[in-house]
Amino acid sequence: MVKERARILVVGGGYVGMYTALRLQRQLRQELRRGEAEITVVTPEPYMTYQPFLPEAAAGAVSPRHVVVPLRRVLPHCRVLVGEVTAVDHAKRSATLTTLTTQEEGTGPRQLEYDELVLAPGSVSRTLPIPGLADFAIGFKTVEEAIGLRNHVIEQMDIASSTRDPAIRDAALTFVFVGGGYAGVEALGELEDMARYTTRYYHNVKPEDMKWILVEASDRILPEVGEDMGRYTVSELRRRNIDVRLDTRLESCADRIAVLSDGARFPTRTVVWTAGVKPHPVLAATDLPRTEQGRLKCTPELAVDGVTHAWAAGDAAAVPDVTASEPGALTAPNAQHAVRQAKLLGDNIVRSLRGEPLRTYSRAYAGSVASLGLHKGVAQVYGRKVKGYPAWFMHRAYHLSRVPTFNRKARVLAEWTLSGLFKREIVSLGSLEHPRAEFELAAGGKPSDRSSDDPKGSS
Repeated sequence: MVKERARILVVGGGYVGMYTALRLQRQLRQELRRGEAEITVVTPEPYMTYQPFLPEAAAGAVSPRHVVVPLRRVLPHCRVLVGEVTAVDHAKRSATLTTLTTQEEGTGPRQLEYDELVLAPGSVSRTLPIPGLADFAIGFKTVEEAIGLRNHVIEQMDIASSTRDPAIRDAALTFVFVGGGYAGVEALGELEDMARYTTRYYHNVKPEDMKWILVEASDRILPEVGEDMGRYTVSELRRRNIDVRLDTRLESCADRIAVLSDGARFPTRTVVWTAGVKPHPVLAATDLPRTEQGRLKCTPELAVDGVTHAWAAGDAAAVPDVTASEPGALTAPNAQHAVRQAKLLGDNIVRSLRGEPLRTYSRAYAGSVASLGLHKGVAQVYGRKVKGYPAWFMHRAYHLSRVPTFNRKARVLAEWTLSGLFKREIVSLGSLEHPRAEFELAAGGKPSDRSSDDPKGSS
């Protein structure tokens, strides 16, 4: 039994937000039924994106609707609000909320009162003031970006196949990826694999006509899988004629020309930015303690340090790693820790409400797996190094076990099975980016500014 009625506010519907709310929903089942507890989840999107599947969604191995988990289905006893928390005044136990109708209502942002706060807004792409980046680059953090990138890549192959201008053809077949972490390497590996397969259906585009370039500012890629596996990944990508440039930065991509710090210049219509993330801006709009990097200072029990009734985990939280030998070490902001922290976070909130002692988060890092395309991968699990097909199989098996709900597991497994039996899909649906463009033109109107370059396509 909880000591008093509790209004729990969960900010964010990602890994931590969804799994914490799911845990609270299970642990407080009786209290929710009696009205002694209330759980509200505020999220910009009504679904949780399983980001490790984004590269496979971009390659067409997994349907985009199976990469996301609808929150209202898995959280039937929670109140899900589609909107954004823009500020938090924890001293007053109040959060400022904007919804889809805030501007139309004309009443301004609303205030949401709470008793317990869970901050799990995740992270946003970390960008730099690079000329042309905001105008021409594509991110790779959401399912919309992944599918948009797939459409874009196939569309560039269509452009290269139909143009008579060699300069346009060369730019269309040049793909620059910035960032050598998980997102960049896996996206590049899967899309290059998909594009190479797609060339068999073009009479005048061959795999060797395409240029795939990976730009990384440090001297290694995939640091999570270890130095040896990182070097193997570089050699594997270069064996596939992918230009891997270490100790190199993107200086500019203005006018559709990628200029690198080593002096190289590549006319390109595709720049994919995956160079890291940063804490969500809402953390700066709170009165809670933060680190120099902008993450919330937390205790090993996942409570915000120095205050009561505030909790955090995942990308937003700086959680001490009690298993590390060096003092002051923090847990890595990755999905593996986020899911495990969320479960303990939900348990600790319930323990706090019931006046029971809290538990400490203590989980050693098990290892990492990464896919480099169909039947290709690298892994380092519990100190063991695996590469090639076994690593790729481990990657799929691990993430299939971790994707939420049996419904999604079954659908993803069915799609993998069918993709092994039939040929890949090679269709670009670029018009998805601007679905009203065709009707606007037919009705005699003008296409919107977003589609001024190409009202029917993603470019």
